[in-house]
Amino acid sequence: MTSNISPDIVKSKLFFQAGKQALVHQIYTFFSGNKIVTRNFIRIFANILNLPEIGVQTYYKPMDAAIKDKLNTWLNGNYDQATKEEIRRLQEENPNELTESFYRNLEFGTGGLRGIMGVGTNRMNKYTVGMATQGFANYMKKSFPGKEIKVAIAHDSRNNSRFFAETTANVFAANGIKVYLFQSLRPTPELSFAIRHLRCQGGVVCTASHNPKEYNGYKAYWDDGGQLVPPHDKNVIAEVEKIGGIDEVKWGGGETNITMIGKDMDEAYIAMVRNLSVYPEVIERQHNLRIVYTPIHGTGIKLVPEVLQRFGFTNVHVVDEQATPDGNFPTVIYPNPEESEAMSIGLRKAQQIDADILLGTDPDADRVGIGVKDKAGKWMLMNGNQTAVLAFNYMIEARKAKGIAEVNDMVIKTIVTTELIDEIALRNNIKCYNTLTGFKYIAELIKEKEWNENYVIGGEESYGLMIGSQIRDKDAVSAVALLCEMAAYEKDKGRTLYEKLIELYVQYGFYKESLISITKKGMNGQKEIADMMSAYRISPPATINGSPVVRLLDYELRKGRNLTTGESWPIALPKSNVLQFILADGSKISARPSGTEPKIKFYFSVNAKLPSAADYERIGKELAGRIDGIIADMKLK
Repeated sequence: MTSNISPDIVKSKLFFQAGKQALVHQIYTFFSGNKIVTRNFIRIFANILNLPEIGVQTYYKPMDAAIKDKLNTWLNGNYDQATKEEIRRLQEENPNELTESFYRNLEFGTGGLRGIMGVGTNRMNKYTVGMATQGFANYMKKSFPGKEIKVAIAHDSRNNSRFFAETTANVFAANGIKVYLFQSLRPTPELSFAIRHLRCQGGVVCTASHNPKEYNGYKAYWDDGGQLVPPHDKNVIAEVEKIGGIDEVKWGGGETNITMIGKDMDEAYIAMVRNLSVYPEVIERQHNLRIVYTPIHGTGIKLVPEVLQRFGFTNVHVVDEQATPDGNFPTVIYPNPEESEAMSIGLRKAQQIDADILLGTDPDADRVGIGVKDKAGKWMLMNGNQTAVLAFNYMIEARKAKGIAEVNDMVIKTIVTTELIDEIALRNNIKCYNTLTGFKYIAELIKEKEWNENYVIGGEESYGLMIGSQIRDKDAVSAVALLCEMAAYEKDKGRTLYEKLIELYVQYGFYKESLISITKKGMNGQKEIADMMSAYRISPPATINGSPVVRLLDYELRKGRNLTTGESWPIALPKSNVLQFILADGSKISARPSGTEPKIKFYFSVNAKLPSAADYERIGKELAGRIDGIIADMKLK
């Protein structure tokens, strides 16, 4: 950077604290958002304002004693030379990044690890992964004394995922645990299936799902094939936190405990998915359904095209530009099928070949987004609620029509997923359970109910579906296959999935959902969100957008309240910091803060009767206006 910024501008914006050193600190902090964090930058402004040059490390994000202690440990301990050299480089070139990398330990949360890759205690690297695995291994050995312990390990297409998977495998094996390691990248749902198929006590998949390319992660599973739930999640966290350093990790020596798995497991998984098909005879008639599929540089390419072929589809077009697994995700900003930008190349191909359906999966192939044509032939990307409604209804409706429905069938969704699913289930005499957000809770409920009830399908609004009980995590591979079967089923009747969705709105009610995410920046961001939730609890609004608030559901207190009568009742779900406002007009607003970031999500659901398909556009605009009114009244924008 050059010194062509006017000193007057700098002085007018920043000269609000006395003292020359404070001013340099203010200058540095002011421009840090533009990543101008070099010594040259400080030197330039020090010269402009005739100030003493102040060192970056001292006056930008000063390192406290704890950070310095961690640095010394890493520089003098049994860490590899490349790691030490990278630390020294950051000391010289980017001390702010070094502080970010060491100011805390990367938290092993209830689902495992997730973070930016790099050196340091707050980054995903060999050492943080190894310590997490040692803690997990210690807990498994306590939980299964005297028993042969087995784990399955998989990974996605992200940079370093294979390395992290092999590191995990080596640590487990060195602890005397039998390891089944996939030979190469695989979808996350196949890992869940493998745990159950091989009767493992646990498993790990190295993935950061749909996060940006800088991230990676470590998801931990238990013996049912689901992610860790209480009490195991907290107990594993406690064991991980006991690991005082890398010298307590068993890094190698158990290589004979590692067995590679691959094709045979693929075949078992594919056979399971094929058995989910309800109408194979319809696929036989509609085998030429024009399908466009994009794996968005992820693991879906390993299984999705093969599964579609085994289902009987013969006209599948893979998006070439996104077919190769690549952890840099070169064609997208975010490798997330929820984002229209990530689906844009596939959409272009679908338009070019006049496809019947477009499908995209995220890097670890557990989420799926779809695109369909409306009555005018215009393409639209469905949201997660719409896709879930179609999938749930198909599994309920088709199983009943085929005569394979059971009297104890049940479906499961999350509390922030559209209530149209509840209505469909109710009218079809199917039990519909609601859980907290996350498929680990769906998996836990299946385990609780599986001896008395027959699980059919589960899902959530964030583009996740789980069909059948042979896996216990969301599965985009089987979802792609069943969504294509659904498209074939509707085409066999001379209509599209879009037309089917509107038919469901006419039959059960038009439900429209929206979501906004608010980030509160700065040091007080988390406190502002906590204060917001506290205010909602203590003094909930009497009306929102002109409609009385009739019920308040507080999942933190695990209590529901009728604000009109004062009646209260317990909520039989685990404690979670979520509030839901139920309005007299049937609208529902859910507030759900992030547990790790200064961010809060608001979910909006409104509904109305849809007299006929011809009224779809008009009622849709009215419902959108109602959501806008709610957002405005709650002052969320």
